Amino acid sequence: MTFITDTRNSGLTFAQRFANLYKNVLEARAQRKVYVTTRNELANMTDRELADFGVTRGDIRNISYEAAYGKK
Repeated sequence: MTFITDTRNSGLTFAQRFANLYKNVLEARAQRKVYVTTRNELANMTDRELADFGVTRGDIRNISYEAAYGKK
């Protein structure tokens, strides 16, 4: 099996690449926080409260994912 590795950095300095990585990590953490918060809030609702919104317990994961990361 053959592998090709492309290590070009498109002219960015190490500091710029590190800053981009740091920004991406912060964005990922923020998205994860939205996912967890939404999931926990919905999971803590009663079945009747969820039914008022037209949501079932099986929908909680998908709704939380969509709230944090957008449509699949």
